[in-house]
Amino acid sequence: MNGYLARGKGSQPRRQDERRPPLQPWALQPTSWRMTQLIEIGTARVLHCADNGPLLAAPGDANDFLGDGWAHEADLLAVPVERLGPDFLDLSSRVAGEVFQKFVNYRMRLAIVGDISARLEASMALTDFVREANKGTSIWFVPDFETLRARLERLPAA
Repeated sequence: MNGYLARGKGSQPRRQDERRPPLQPWALQPTSWRMTQLIEIGTARVLHCADNGPLLAAPGDANDFLGDGWAHEADLLAVPVERLGPDFLDLSSRVAGEVFQKFVNYRMRLAIVGDISARLEASMALTDFVREANKGTSIWFVPDFETLRARLERLPAA
């Protein structure tokens, strides 16, 4: 096409040697805490997932979350409770157990971030599960991101 690239209907053609300006580093950074962001806390790289987005509602959904974590080279995913499917915290559905097993198998730590007190009051089994999970190092339930930050800052350097 005589050294020109088509740009679309009604637009001027662009020469092949014409360069687009490079993206500035600040343009790639999230502008709000409501967006997914990669944060370093102590020695951990935490992928703090946005409040909105695809739900973690079935064991297969864990693959997408794990993929995002690996793409960002994260050590831990912080998933807000708003991103959990409706049956996720119902232990009889087995969704949480299967999802957590995937995270443990692939050595990606997971923190569920947000208030689940109403669900804990309704289920003694869930209360016991959360208490035991929080004793470990792979799966945590925390009421807010600041609690997660404090917990990570207390961990010894690897």
